[in-house]
Amino acid sequence: MKITMTLQQYFVSILTGLLLFSLFSVPIFADTVHCDVVVVGGGSAGIVAAVQSARCGAKTILIEAGFQLGGNATTGGVNFPGLFHAWGKQVIAGIGWELVEETVQLNHDLLPDFFVPTGTQHWKHQIRVNLPLYVVLAEELCLKSGVEIRYFESPMEVISLKSSSTNSGTDKENWQLITVSQGEKRTIRCKQMIDCTGNGTLCALAGAERMRENTIQPGTFQYSIRSNMDIAKAETQIADIRKHYEEAQKANLIKPEDFRNGIMAVIKGDNSNYVFGADNSTGILRTETNIRGRQSMLRVLRFLQSLPGGENAKLISMSAEVGVRETWRVKGRYVITADDYRSGKVWADSLAYAFYPIDLHINETGVRPAHLKEGVVATIPFRALLPENIDHLLVAGRCISSDRFANSALRVQATCMSSGQVTGAAAALSALKNIAPAELDIATIKATLKEHNAIVPE
Repeated sequence: MKITMTLQQYFVSILTGLLLFSLFSVPIFADTVHCDVVVVGGGSAGIVAAVQSARCGAKTILIEAGFQLGGNATTGGVNFPGLFHAWGKQVIAGIGWELVEETVQLNHDLLPDFFVPTGTQHWKHQIRVNLPLYVVLAEELCLKSGVEIRYFESPMEVISLKSSSTNSGTDKENWQLITVSQGEKRTIRCKQMIDCTGNGTLCALAGAERMRENTIQPGTFQYSIRSNMDIAKAETQIADIRKHYEEAQKANLIKPEDFRNGIMAVIKGDNSNYVFGADNSTGILRTETNIRGRQSMLRVLRFLQSLPGGENAKLISMSAEVGVRETWRVKGRYVITADDYRSGKVWADSLAYAFYPIDLHINETGVRPAHLKEGVVATIPFRALLPENIDHLLVAGRCISSDRFANSALRVQATCMSSGQVTGAAAALSALKNIAPAELDIATIKATLKEHNAIVPE
């Protein structure tokens, strides 16, 4: 009897242990999902990449660390995507243009006349979109295309499955992506991944090499303050206002970067500031960047309220985050140089156009854009979207393989959309064929892009 009880206790303890193990393993393993393509980052590139992948028939998951889609266009408050046209003709279309056009039409807005030359005033061809409407339509576009959106989720670990003994057969998965969401670990197994983080975060986790400068361009914080001042009277009192400004600066109540375009511009409602060294590539740096941007806005508001006639100045709105211009870039199988960009070179694997002046913001004086020569339109080779020495992984958006000067033009939203559409098509085709993107025939990618209304270099 004594022996029987001991055996019972033994088996009970084994069963209890197994039960506890299964219970405590659920948060890590029970949420494992399988798909063809994972896109990380829901900005301009990520939206288009995910939609294109899904429309090609690939099961696609879009991961976004924040609460909405759009990236700098929405969360960063830079709601004027461009440029889609060059020298009187459209050079970027496809899914990104579809989203922009629908936002404009649904809000009863008007598009600029793209066939009127702008000279060096390229901003005249920018398209101001209704920000909240753009967010909702981007979300609808993804959902209608069959994209699974996962907000509040960030990549934590990337594991290659290529050499796994359990990953055999013709329908094999190449990656296991571990994400974290509000204290939960989640696991996704997929065939292809696309890094649209803007920082190359996913590529870094996969072991890709990244590039960056010792100093980075300032970010911009968008907000709106109504000074409620008599503008004509303020212009006659500018000497007194500047004296007040100098006194406030000496007292460390304001800083020069708080007034990016001058005092009168702020009084008239041109409210945006530079945030020097703006970096969002880690949680700590992102926190520090946004605190500095918001505190700058607060200094401006208090300064305006200290001016005679500005006592009733009030904050109307502000963007959710500081718009960041550059951090890390992924080193690809080709690095686009400024000379490449300025030349308008067309490679055998050029799959998208880009059109924006080289636009490097370096100090308090802002930027002097270096425009392309008349008739020149830059292109993006597929190799710049493929991280060096890593298969089954693509990169789109701001962090594509390019030097600093070329990247200052390539980072804008329309171009991010065009590179996103290329990677979405390539990832889906690769997943469905069970090959690496580098093995795809360029003509096949071009045909797919054209089928989905993209404009490709010939």
